[in-house]
Amino acid sequence: MARVTYTDWTIPVAQIGSRAGQSMEVDKAFPAPSGIGDTIVGITEGSDVQVRGRFDSIVDGLIFTGSFTAPVHAVCTRCDTPLDRDWTAQATAFFPFEEQPDDGKDKDEEVEIFAGEDEAEDVYPLIDRGAFADIEALIRDTFVDALPLQPLCRPDCKGLCPQCGVDLNEHPEHEHKVADMRFAGLAALKEQLEAEEQGDA
Repeated sequence: MARVTYTDWTIPVAQIGSRAGQSMEVDKAFPAPSGIGDTIVGITEGSDVQVRGRFDSIVDGLIFTGSFTAPVHAVCTRCDTPLDRDWTAQATAFFPFEEQPDDGKDKDEEVEIFAGEDEAEDVYPLIDRGAFADIEALIRDTFVDALPLQPLCRPDCKGLCPQCGVDLNEHPEHEHKVADMRFAGLAALKEQLEAEEQGDA
């Protein structure tokens, strides 16, 4: 038998897994796993992720419903303003028991309703014959899906001036007068004519 590996993300659930209809509350901090985001937006590995939710036992496994809250580091992609704050993401996942020999009974309808056609996307492992749930991948997947790809300090952020870097949110009237090069020759001709006129006067 392969050796079972316990981690910082394993939760003992044998108590409720023995019979359908039982529940267990979870309210505990777990370390953030690696691989959540990048330097623009993400969660630093090892940061506290507060897990609040509940495991419910059904015939074929356990269903977890709850929320994850973690400190997210982020930078506005338009104006570079730091957006570090706590971020909460909701999660629902299915932890199936190991398959038992077919006894001829229909699959539990509640599992079918929960899982649907995309069951594989929301299924996570139980280890040690169903005694522990491992939520490492669930935490990572939940935040990877929930965090914005291009975070903004506000929806109408004006960003930075592309020429000098001034924050246009703080200085909305800021602008640079840029001559249209298509009319540069005409402007030079105008100046020349005006100078000639003044010389003749």
